[in-house]
Amino acid sequence: MTSLRQQTDAQIEKTRQANPVFMQAIEDVLESARRFEAGSEAIAVGQTAPDFSLPNASGEPVSLAALLANGPVVIAFYRGSWCPYCNLELRALQARLADIHGLGAELIAISPQMPDESLTQPERGALAFPVLSDQDALVAAQFGVAWQVPDIILEHMRVDRKLDLADLNKGNGSILPIPATFVLDRHGVVAWQFVDVDYRKRAEPEDVVVVLQQLAGE
Repeated sequence: MTSLRQQTDAQIEKTRQANPVFMQAIEDVLESARRFEAGSEAIAVGQTAPDFSLPNASGEPVSLAALLANGPVVIAFYRGSWCPYCNLELRALQARLADIHGLGAELIAISPQMPDESLTQPERGALAFPVLSDQDALVAAQFGVAWQVPDIILEHMRVDRKLDLADLNKGNGSILPIPATFVLDRHGVVAWQFVDVDYRKRAEPEDVVVVLQQLAGE
């Protein structure tokens, strides 16, 4: 089976071949972000995650507290349905959803896009876990993964991809979550996290499952 990392590496190479100048600029931006330790403010292993309530694709509120009442929770922050790396990640998580549920855990994904716009109807139908809308990235900020998007990426989105964040997110035009995955134990304490300002890298679902297996054995 092809791993998520292999799939995202292939997507990176595909984009590099199509637009090498842009990809080099992205590498420069990401290296600068690393030097400033982007993502270092993310809540750490051993810390308790802040409670929140966000609307799902139907506009109904979903609270972290309610999810934790049933067991551990996996939270995946992603940029939006327009991001190919995000779509790869969501599909990879869906493929392991039975394992996640089998270990007594819940899975949710969070992006700044609004309800009914974070995914198309076919995409929503293909996902059997809640996709929540954090319109102003306030919850992302609470988790320490809100990122002020560099101008070069905003310009690329506007010019090359004809995407306007302010329109997609109904107001928020410059802040996105750093792609991040948190595994919370049933008490809301972070048992494991993956945070990387490089939006092309994502947590492997296999690693998430291993952590949940460890929690189930405690």
